[in-house]
Amino acid sequence: MSLITTSVMNFTCELAAKKSVPGGGGASALAGAIGTALGSMVGEFTIGKKKYADVEDDIKSLMKRAEDIRFELLKCIDDDAVAFEPLSKAYSIPKENPDRDEIMEKCLKDAAAVPYRILELACEAVELHRDFADKGSVIMISDAATGAALLQGAIKGAAVNVKINTKSMKDRAYANDLDSKVDALVSKYTKLADEIYTDVWNRI
Repeated sequence: MSLITTSVMNFTCELAAKKSVPGGGGASALAGAIGTALGSMVGEFTIGKKKYADVEDDIKSLMKRAEDIRFELLKCIDDDAVAFEPLSKAYSIPKENPDRDEIMEKCLKDAAAVPYRILELACEAVELHRDFADKGSVIMISDAATGAALLQGAIKGAAVNVKINTKSMKDRAYANDLDSKVDALVSKYTKLADEIYTDVWNRI
């Protein structure tokens, strides 16, 4: 069953249950998709208004990319569940099995790849929100700020779900490289999300 076609009620029940999936990665992807959708909402209330005619083309471009990101983030909810299941099974492989390390390593890398993609997408969406907040309808700026806040949560959630997997990897060069990329993205884009939120807060 696809998690993205279920109801909000059912998804949160599944999230609250004693199950491996959905988990923090899927929740981060959903938060990111919701945050990104709020940017599109700002755009919808901006286009077609004479006051914003000068930025309409920019807003339309932002909305197009935001919708692409939103749908990819939703896809990541299912992708995260699919990637994590083999890892949860790999932990039960007996330690004396000579193939265990190789299987575990592949599963850990696969499990880290999806939250890393969620992280990248959420970071890009934050950049869009900077423009939505600056160029969008002033009556909708609170929604741009809310979107930035949700995306910051998605960034932090996705990042920690990458790191829980890199922590167990035997290939430390690969793990350290991925951790460095995560650190750089988190540092840059959580600050940007804060800046957007604070800017809107001070404008209200």
